[in-house]
Amino acid sequence: MSTAVKKFHEEEVIGKTYDLKVAGRLLRYLRPYLRLLIPALVLTLLLNLLGTLSPKFTQWAIDWYIIPKKIEGLTLFALIYVGTQLLRLGSSYFQVVLLNTVGQYVMFDLRREIYDKLQHQEISYYDHNPVGRIMTRLTADVDALNELFTSGVTDLLGDLVMIGAIIAVMIYMDVWLTLVTLLTVPMLFAATTWFRKGARKGYDLIRIKIARIYSFLQEHFSGAQTVQIFNAEARSLRRFAKINDEHRSANIDTIFYYAVFFPLVDFIGATGIALIIWYGGYRVMQHALTLGGLVAFIQYLSFLFQPIRDISDKYNVLQGAVVASHRIFKALDLPILINSPATPLRSGRAEGRIEFEHVWFAYNDEDWVLKDVSFTVLPGQSVALVGHTGSGKTTITNLLMRFYDVQRGRILLDGVDVRD
Repeated sequence: MSTAVKKFHEEEVIGKTYDLKVAGRLLRYLRPYLRLLIPALVLTLLLNLLGTLSPKFTQWAIDWYIIPKKIEGLTLFALIYVGTQLLRLGSSYFQVVLLNTVGQYVMFDLRREIYDKLQHQEISYYDHNPVGRIMTRLTADVDALNELFTSGVTDLLGDLVMIGAIIAVMIYMDVWLTLVTLLTVPMLFAATTWFRKGARKGYDLIRIKIARIYSFLQEHFSGAQTVQIFNAEARSLRRFAKINDEHRSANIDTIFYYAVFFPLVDFIGATGIALIIWYGGYRVMQHALTLGGLVAFIQYLSFLFQPIRDISDKYNVLQGAVVASHRIFKALDLPILINSPATPLRSGRAEGRIEFEHVWFAYNDEDWVLKDVSFTVLPGQSVALVGHTGSGKTTITNLLMRFYDVQRGRILLDGVDVRD
């Protein structure tokens, strides 16, 4: 594949992961919906804070009722626990509804803005950007941002709050056992860092390969008649198989990191539980910790690892959204090279005098389609343009309609440059 063709089909690689300017522009799309977003954030915090109470309920049940064999009050205690879970259920419902509503509104606004920009983009933009890539902007890239708005940022905030709350409760219960428990956290962060770096490279490569598939499919479906005329079905299938195989390989390479990371996290968690049983059991025997407290610590470790794992997963959401937002904003920021004049020199119905004066035009660099072309067509005169394919017949019409601007010379309509 030639460099020009490859560039036509390939997505650009986004090297920088985070960009404050991009984050600021994304927040602009959220600003109209703060009345929905703020309650959703409050509910997210409430959900995670309520979640930290579950192990404490286990501890209280064991220490206050089960070990002392006190039946009185146990039913009421169980009902209170169920009540907190019902509160979490209701909060979760409204949180999901609010967040997804915000996400749908943001997607609507983004797609409308992108479509409006593409409608006014000059025709040459579509010569250099395959339709498959443009469709990716309006579909996959916008969907990636929707996932960020509906789960990425809020869940990340909730996970951080939950981690802080769990560690605070554990320290309050037993400082030394907390320190022993947290010995496994550096191992978890090391595994998370390795996973994050590997998954980032794989995700970016997958984005490139899926964009190539979109471009290839659009090109060959829209040109299906041409493929069949030249009996090129087998060749087209071989080319698609190669592109499809590259996409498959990129996904399999990324699966490796998932296959190693999540079992590794489970192993680290099991190691942490073993440490709690070993040192916590000793603390219980020394009457420095209750049995309920030991059980609560084991639960808290599982609760602590879950948000850390979620943060790693949310990093991929964040990475995908950043890459998508870079590409969306790059499309939105492209200058429109051909604009109608704000105050045209002539308006109303044209008389029809057409003049090409030493016109030079090329679609690519200096690969000239028209070289120093001059002619005049008078009003009411009929002129036939004759020539082989690629000689510039359609190009002359495109230039007259100002779908493109000439590189040299000028085109006059009733004595006025079409650019004016």
